[in-house]
Amino acid sequence: MRVIVTGAGGFVGRTLVTRLLSAGHQIVAIDRIVEPRAGIEAISGDLNDPTLVQQAFAHGCNAVVHLATTPGGAAELDPVGARRTNIDASMALTEAAARTGQSPRFIFASSIAVFGAAQPPRGIDDTTPLAPHMLYGAHKAMIEQWVATMSRRGDIDGISLRLPGIVARPAAASGMKSAFMSDVFHALRAQSPFVAPVSAEATMWLMSVDCVAAAIVHALGPVEPLPQSRALTLPALRMRMADLVSEIARQTGSDPGLVDYAPDRALEAAFGAQPALSTACAHSLGFKDDGTLDQLVAAALGTITFTKGSGS
Repeated sequence: MRVIVTGAGGFVGRTLVTRLLSAGHQIVAIDRIVEPRAGIEAISGDLNDPTLVQQAFAHGCNAVVHLATTPGGAAELDPVGARRTNIDASMALTEAAARTGQSPRFIFASSIAVFGAAQPPRGIDDTTPLAPHMLYGAHKAMIEQWVATMSRRGDIDGISLRLPGIVARPAAASGMKSAFMSDVFHALRAQSPFVAPVSAEATMWLMSVDCVAAAIVHALGPVEPLPQSRALTLPALRMRMADLVSEIARQTGSDPGLVDYAPDRALEAAFGAQPALSTACAHSLGFKDDGTLDQLVAAALGTITFTKGSGS
């Protein structure tokens, strides 16, 4: 297939492009800066530039994977810029896909942020209503609706995948308030002290970047039947911060005592109080989590040398 990938220079984007290339697909890679790689058509620039979008779709496409985003903390600091990237550019991209006349598969990287911080104690499942609190989550929820509408109209064949916390992101600033989930990997691997902004009992939903890339590749195939919402919450492992620290320390040979806990009440409410997660619909369609905590940590430790781009 000819696949257009936005945010191709980012953490998920780089891993995904590698997987797609190994499967023999033709890749059009878009990001603010795209490193030249054999086998891809690289387009560097602003996704809000109509000329860039026109260039990307000049030879049509079979699928689009839209990863580019302005994430949580960065969106709160720059609401206008975030709206341009998260809403305006996303809508323009779906409209460009629709103009191909081929109703291409359109995979939108949504987020568990659509559920907001006040998550029901009984847990999250496929019937849980969306209640975003941060701008980032609201933007994702809006585009989920847009993707579903464009799909009902037959303009695209859309799927929104709600991604959990993805580890281990690069150590450089990402603009994500959940960055501590990845930063702890870097600290313990370097055997350096780390202060976690959540308690040892904080609970999180996590997935390795390899598992996320595999889910996106799976979504490019014949995934049926999709729910009316065209949105799927991906399976993820739920774990306590203390258990994550213990397993990273075990695999890196470091001391878990290097991690101190200084909980930020608001941050823990948003990112460290995630209840049980049930993803029956995604499971029935063949999507998978990392399996076990030790498998997730091993996969995450294998990816922490990646550099940051602008994608998800």
